Amino acid sequence: MSGIDELFAAAAQVRARAYAPYSRFAVGAAIRGAGGGLYLGCNVENAAYPSGACAEQNAIGAMIAAGERRIAEIAVLGDALEPVTPCGACRQRIREFADISTRIHAGALSGARRSYGMAELLPDAFGPDHLNGAGA
Repeated sequence: MSGIDELFAAAAQVRARAYAPYSRFAVGAAIRGAGGGLYLGCNVENAAYPSGACAEQNAIGAMIAAGERRIAEIAVLGDALEPVTPCGACRQRIREFADISTRIHAGALSGARRSYGMAELLPDAFGPDHLNGAGA
């Protein structure tokens, strides 16, 4: 199994555990950290819409809790005909722990996939390097 296939398989597993009773749009995310660890997250909705949490946000939280700080690559999987990309807020969240070489793999249960570079999904992004070396 390739690295990307492994990420999508993990995203599919965690997607099955999503809590999405309002949108009925379950999403799974799998991050490979720079240290090689695998971190998973699914979306968790809330009756006080939109105060839920995205799958990518939860996967990043798991990565940080495990002590890693850099995303090597991430896969996002949802039930759609076309590949599901991270929302705008999650693109910024990913950028916080990514660099220009980070690959974002978008997938759909239909089997459609597409990979992007960080700069494609969030061109000219604001990041930690803008804060005079503060942050990551």
